Amino acid sequence: MPDCKIPFTCELCEKQLSCQLDQIEHNKWAIAQRMKEITYKIVVMSNKGGVGKSTVTTNLGVALARKGYKVGIADADIHGPNIPMMLGVEGKRLTSSNGGIMPLEVMPNLKVASLSFLIEDPSMPVIWRDSAKWDFLCELMGSVCWGTLDYLLVDLPPGTGNEAISIIELIGKVDGSVIVTTPQDVVLLDVKKAVFFSRDSNVPIIGIVENMSGLVCPHCSKHVAVFKTGGGEKICTELNVAFLGRIPLDPGITEKCDSGEAFVAAYPDSDAAKAFDEMVTKCEMFVKTRKDEVEKIVEYREVPFLGKVPVDPNFAE
Repeated sequence: MPDCKIPFTCELCEKQLSCQLDQIEHNKWAIAQRMKEITYKIVVMSNKGGVGKSTVTTNLGVALARKGYKVGIADADIHGPNIPMMLGVEGKRLTSSNGGIMPLEVMPNLKVASLSFLIEDPSMPVIWRDSAKWDFLCELMGSVCWGTLDYLLVDLPPGTGNEAISIIELIGKVDGSVIVTTPQDVVLLDVKKAVFFSRDSNVPIIGIVENMSGLVCPHCSKHVAVFKTGGGEKICTELNVAFLGRIPLDPGITEKCDSGEAFVAAYPDSDAAKAFDEMVTKCEMFVKTRKDEVEKIVEYREVPFLGKVPVDPNFAE
């Protein structure tokens, strides 16, 4: 345990340049303190951009908050931080306190933190090397005062590169990943990579969401498979992963994302909103079931920064 007890990461500390302590170890400690107050941590990911990952994260967070859960959304997509726009808070600024950075409360039970709140012009590109990205991710996880949460949703950038690896490493224990895809074969090929990445990173896979899964013609009411359909469910069967459902193409989703209002709140009775609600229910069941299974293990051991973790009886040191 580091001697310094400042509850945020070294990047925000005025003594950073003169401090002689191990700053990497302190950051790990600070992040662990934040994560201990959060019951479930879920990452939303894809291996390709443009599949609607941020849209799924936003509506999943709002749907959980509407059910009474305390929810935080950490927008870790450094180069495309779109969550604030989808929640109607683009251009807002975060404030600081003695305990770190205060996330923005966008509605009852829902908080959000994003790089978009920290840059002057959201239209300017973020041109950072990996060291700068690491510093920001440490602040996002360790300097933001998330407080006590039931769920923290992390919107990962596309791909399986440095940012995704860093976030999983910083969180320490991720309770599950939601993988977003569209029905095209070229995207489904990349979904396999996301599944293998989660498994290699010891992140339980909650399931796969098939977004943009056809639309209902407004004129004849027939179903139109714009990008095919059924590919997500097929890949789930192939890889032995749960299928969380299909989210149909709905012009209302685009309209509400652009206007800063969550679709599930605006059109709760629509087919797309019902698909999101079904996804939320499956996520709830998954993380709670896994937690119950872990709590049946009576033997624990103390691990630095992580606290008490269950002992695997089949593991020999």
